[in-house]
Amino acid sequence: MSDSVSTGLFDRAIRRISGVWRDMASGVSGEGDETLEAQMQACLAGRGGEISARNRAAKLAQTFLSLDEAGRKAFLLTLAGFDSDLDAVAAAYATVQAAGDPAERANAKAALRRALEPPRLKLLTQFTSIPDGRKFLVDLRGTLLKMRGSDKLLTALDADLRGLLAAWFDIGFLELQRIDWNSPAALLEKLVDYEAVHAIRSWRDLKNRLDSDRRCYAFFHPRMPGEPLIFVEVALVKGMAGSVQDLLDEKAPVQDTSHADTAIFYSISNCQPGLAGISFGNFLIKRVVEELSAEFRNLKTFATLSPIPGFRRWLDPLLAKDDAKLLSDEESSSLTSALPADTGHAALAGILGKHHWWRDAALRKAAEPALVRLAARYLVAEANGKRAKDPVAHFHLSNGARVERLNMGGDTSAKGAKESATLMVNYLYDPAKIEDWHEDYTGEGKRNASTAVRKLARGWG
Repeated sequence: MSDSVSTGLFDRAIRRISGVWRDMASGVSGEGDETLEAQMQACLAGRGGEISARNRAAKLAQTFLSLDEAGRKAFLLTLAGFDSDLDAVAAAYATVQAAGDPAERANAKAALRRALEPPRLKLLTQFTSIPDGRKFLVDLRGTLLKMRGSDKLLTALDADLRGLLAAWFDIGFLELQRIDWNSPAALLEKLVDYEAVHAIRSWRDLKNRLDSDRRCYAFFHPRMPGEPLIFVEVALVKGMAGSVQDLLDEKAPVQDTSHADTAIFYSISNCQPGLAGISFGNFLIKRVVEELSAEFRNLKTFATLSPIPGFRRWLDPLLAKDDAKLLSDEESSSLTSALPADTGHAALAGILGKHHWWRDAALRKAAEPALVRLAARYLVAEANGKRAKDPVAHFHLSNGARVERLNMGGDTSAKGAKESATLMVNYLYDPAKIEDWHEDYTGEGKRNASTAVRKLARGWG
C-alpha cells in the first residue's frame, strides 16, 4: 500500500472521531497553553479520577492530530523522552545484588522490573481508554515507523509500542470474518484501498472478486470493528491456476464450485502499516484452509498464485556484470540467435527491455527456459543467511508452504514484467505437512520444493 493511500485512510478515520476527542478535551483546564511535556506529565499524574484521565488522553491525541509533520516528530520525541529513571534503576539493581536469599532476590528482581518500565508505556496505554484509541495507537506507530530512521530514542519508543500492540493483537483476540458483496459499503471501500498485490480497478472488478466462486476472508480485532487487519482473496477453480490475468478476467464465466478441486490464494494484503512486524498471515491462511475444507469437501489442493517481486532486482545486476555462471552455453546460443548481441547476458537483458517481449513467440521461446530456471534458483537456493532472498517466498515458506510450480506469463501487467519478468509461482499448502515444512524452514532454513522445481534449481550454474 502506498504512503498516500495510508495517509488518506489515516486522515479519514481520524476525522470521524476527532470531534468526540475535542469534546472530551474541552473538559481539561488549561487547553492550548501547555507544552507537550506538560500535557504528558499531567496524563501521568492522573489527578481527578478516571474521567479526567480519559479527557487528558483525548486532549493529547487531539494535540497530535493538530500538528504538522515536524510537530508530530517533536511529539514522538517528547513521548520517547519519558524513559526509565537511571538512579531508580541503579538502586533497584544494587538491591538485587545485595539480596541474601532467593525470596529476597525474587522480590528485588520484581522491583527492578518495575523500575525499568518507562513512564511512556503508561502514557501509551492511556490512549486505549478513549474512543478508537487502539486504532489511534496503530496509526501512531505507522507514523513513527516512517519517521524513526536511525534515531535511537524513537527506536526505543517503537520497541515499547510494538510490544504493547503484539500483546493486544494476539491471534487469540482476532476474529475471522468473510467479506462478500453484501458487506457494508465502507468495508468494501477499505478493501479497494488496502489491496496491495493486484489493484482493484473498479466496483465491477471488486464484485467479480467477491462472486460465488470466490472467497475473501479478513482478520478483525473486536476493539477495531470495521477495520480489517489483513485479508486474503481466494479463487475456487479446477486445477492449479497459472495466470492472474485469467483469474481476474471480469468476462470469464462464474465457475461451478461443485466442480472446483483447488483453492487458489491469489492476494494477501496487510491493511495496517502500524502493525508491521506483527504477523497474522500464517494464522490467516491456516484458518481459511480449515473454513474452505469444511465448506467444500471437493477441494483437494490449497495453493497460492504469488508474485516474485525480488526476481528482477536480483537478476538484472547479474546480467549487467556478465556473470559467467548465470547462463549455459546452450541458453546463450538460443538467446543471441533470437536477439543478436555480444553475449547471452546482453541478449537476455535486451529482451527484458523490450515492450511486451513475451508476445513475440521467438523471444519468449528463447528467454523462457533460462528465466524459469533462474527463478527456481532464486527461490530455492539464493538466500540472506537462512532466509529466502525473495520476501514473498520467505512469507510462504515460513508459513509452511513449499515451492510447487513456476508459471511463465503468470502476470503480464507492467508491474509483473518489471518485477518478475511476468513469472509467478504456486506455493502449495498441504494441511498434513504445513507444520513439518514450517519447522524445516524456520529451524534449518530448508526450503521445500516440488521435484520439478528442485530439479530446475539444481540446473546449470
